[in-house]
Amino acid sequence: MKTLLLLGVTAFCLCVFAAADKQPERHADNSSPEEDDVLQLKKGNFNRALRKYKQLLVHFYAPLSGEGHRISAAFEGAAAELQGSEVRLAVVDVAKEKDLAKELNVTGLAAIRLYISGDKHNPVICPVPQSSTSILTWLKRRAGSAADLIADLSQSEASEELTVVGFFKELNHEYVQVFYNAAVELPDVNFAVTQNDELITKYGLTHDVVLMLKKSKLIQAYKMTPETSKEMLIIFITVYQMDPVTEYTGQTATQILASPVLNHALLFVNKSSAAFKEIHSAFNGAAEAFRLKILFVWVDVDEPRNGRLMEYFRVRDFEAPLIRLVNLTDHVTYHLPSDTLDVQTINTFCQSYLQGKAKPKMQSEPIPEGWDKQPVKELVGMTLEKVGFNPDKTVFVLFYLPYSAESRALFPLWEELAEAMKEREDVVVARIDASANDINMSMQGSYPSLCLFPALYAERVVVYTGKKKVKDLVKFADKEMEKAKKYRVKEDEDRREYIEAAKAEEAKNANKTKDEL
Repeated sequence: MKTLLLLGVTAFCLCVFAAADKQPERHADNSSPEEDDVLQLKKGNFNRALRKYKQLLVHFYAPLSGEGHRISAAFEGAAAELQGSEVRLAVVDVAKEKDLAKELNVTGLAAIRLYISGDKHNPVICPVPQSSTSILTWLKRRAGSAADLIADLSQSEASEELTVVGFFKELNHEYVQVFYNAAVELPDVNFAVTQNDELITKYGLTHDVVLMLKKSKLIQAYKMTPETSKEMLIIFITVYQMDPVTEYTGQTATQILASPVLNHALLFVNKSSAAFKEIHSAFNGAAEAFRLKILFVWVDVDEPRNGRLMEYFRVRDFEAPLIRLVNLTDHVTYHLPSDTLDVQTINTFCQSYLQGKAKPKMQSEPIPEGWDKQPVKELVGMTLEKVGFNPDKTVFVLFYLPYSAESRALFPLWEELAEAMKEREDVVVARIDASANDINMSMQGSYPSLCLFPALYAERVVVYTGKKKVKDLVKFADKEMEKAKKYRVKEDEDRREYIEAAKAEEAKNANKTKDEL
């Protein structure tokens, strides 16, 4: 009897524990709130949503981002159309869910990812959509095939919208798949496949060619070859989708920044000035020769909404017209050193830039008050070389971009490093805004960059590429400082010999002069 009673109590306890264990799970199932059919995900319910939905398209957004609001609106529209399908749309506020964003390695202000069959670690990157139609088109093209693009072009030829047409001799050729893969990545562009011989004859071209048509007008043609990749085709389409010269506006900013052409020529000019038409014509005339190498953009300095862009490039309205060239990878800026803005001058400048002969424009912020009073010293262009190349100090510098989340994420680490090094008078920990101060040295890659300037007379810089941990940074600094001590002994010896030789030469010349007298 006692045994039966004991078993009964044990069973009861197990039931209670099981119920208690399931209680949070049941509560969590109801903790995935929706707004306009879009799931609002957090770290606590993200994994559950992955398991529940076969396809989960997630927008990781920053609430204060204008682009984030636009994409959220597109998500709401697409979610309404996708009701009842196996695709579910969701959003994650990265400002609140920092741990989740870090866990999923989400960077940037508009990351959109499609998670399939609960696979958390291998999502498909979704192109930034312009509208809800973009999302629906992307999903449809992902699930379809090139056969879906076969179309009668008799009506689309007269369309105001750009249409990219693939004319192929054989629809099972690998060229067709490359074409379709490009179509998947460009959901905002109309794509079609045809074998209509009359169309190709009309434009005097042959098979296996990609045409860009607008209102029956041939904008550009691209001949497919065995070497043609999806990426090459995307670059061709996105470049010729735009005009040779694009005005920078709120509507075109995303398109400009998303362009695969990373070299940008920017003309800062007053649209209302008497010389505008002539300067714009010259800029447009130079653009055609560099279509796949340099993106040409003009900026109206009289437009108040362009203030932030002008501030970034340190351009004041009274300095216009002027032309700057910048690469979006290293952010080094080049200035056209001429007041004459004709086609030949612009062409020469662009050629010298592409050939690596152009000299970067040096910029510097004003030296901030108390820049050396804090644990992390605030450097600018005017103080970088003086502080960094101090032969008696080892200087560790963080080169950062203030608008980069990856850069800002290193700020706490740099404070920790400064704290760890505070008792060492021969070490300086500093940082510099690389977007506001041109850096006349190679960072061996994009920003943020961590660079050590050893205590040497020689102007030497060592780029750190290890783990972003304080102990690893300190270990790296100590190792380089030990190396520098050995080099310094040789430097000091060379300097001593040089000084002695200079003194001997000076004495010799003095004696010679005395004898002549």
